[in-house]
Amino acid sequence: MATMDPAARHEGVVEAEREGKARATWPWYGVAAGLFGTVATVLADVRAGTEEQRNVDGSILADVSRPVAHLGLVAGFLTVVLLLVLAAAWRRQVEPRVPGSTAAYVVSGALTASAAGLTYGYGWKGALAIYLPGGMDERSFREDGLFVYFMLNDFGGYIGWLGVVVAAGAVAWMALRERTISRWIGWFSLLPVLAVVLFAGLTGLPGFQGVVGPVWLLVTSLGLTWGRSTIVR
Repeated sequence: MATMDPAARHEGVVEAEREGKARATWPWYGVAAGLFGTVATVLADVRAGTEEQRNVDGSILADVSRPVAHLGLVAGFLTVVLLLVLAAAWRRQVEPRVPGSTAAYVVSGALTASAAGLTYGYGWKGALAIYLPGGMDERSFREDGLFVYFMLNDFGGYIGWLGVVVAAGAVAWMALRERTISRWIGWFSLLPVLAVVLFAGLTGLPGFQGVVGPVWLLVTSLGLTWGRSTIVR
């Protein structure tokens, strides 16, 4: 049986240690944003348990969970903060590496745009949380006023993820055209873009990006953390 030379083994260990130290940590902001975004958008959807009603009116408010709305606000605002930090980290860590890439600059701008839009979307969840029975200002609005906030939550936490899907398109370009990101991430990044284009174009659905955006952000950020993309080495 052949044995590895001790010197070669030592060099391999040193190289592995160097690679571990060189591994980027900033994509973890994207992982966290994807996780909290899934909670805030999908799991804390205030419409849960009410969608079987077709002729919706103010009576539906009796089925809306105030704790779910509160959870949506907290997880949502954490998502916004993480998106802004991720955008800042991208500008600092990635853009100087690829100064000639317009797509790289699109990513940070698109993440910031999503953060701005989602601030409103998740803020409306908080409005329900304080105005529904049991909330801090439960007597501030009558049923018809609360119903307005309920309708704002119909797509409020979903529409703002459009910027993240735009970022996905830019990442796909960087991966497949510029080859600065792993190609599998590029192909994967095309999926949310195509899904949103098809749903919006064929049906007019305005919020499918809220379903696919957090998942794309989570998977892509993990891929950047553990993969071999040029922009993070």
